[in-house]
Amino acid sequence: MSNAIVEEFKKYIGQEISESPSAVTRWLKGKLLEIEEGALVAEFVVRPEMTNPLGILHGGSIALIMDDMIGATVYTLPTEVHFVSTNLNVSYLNAARLNEKIIAKTSIVKKGKTFIFAECEIYNSRNSLIAKCSSGLVSTNLKK
Repeated sequence: MSNAIVEEFKKYIGQEISESPSAVTRWLKGKLLEIEEGALVAEFVVRPEMTNPLGILHGGSIALIMDDMIGATVYTLPTEVHFVSTNLNVSYLNAARLNEKIIAKTSIVKKGKTFIFAECEIYNSRNSLIAKCSSGLVSTNLKK
């Protein structure tokens, strides 16, 4: 069975995500690389406004990318309602520098009717894991 949302997203593979109802998604300027139901891969470039005073990717920017990517991943699921994050547990493991390309990969670990558990990993250009997170999301009962 085909997933209309996934098929729509596939049109944007290889392109910067510039069309989104989310201002955060547009600001992040990620490039969609892969998509399937319950999983996304996107590339981001570390811009000056995403860094800390040391010139490395700010922890808040990392969390923002992860939360946004997980939200988009949950949106690919065949649900009738929207879900929102209840938590985001991030482990920071390495660094990404200004102008470096990073890759974010998401997956849905468990999907229930009212709660979803998801994960995201971000890798730097040297393929080192820079951060990993888990997140819980709850149904809003607001229709898609």
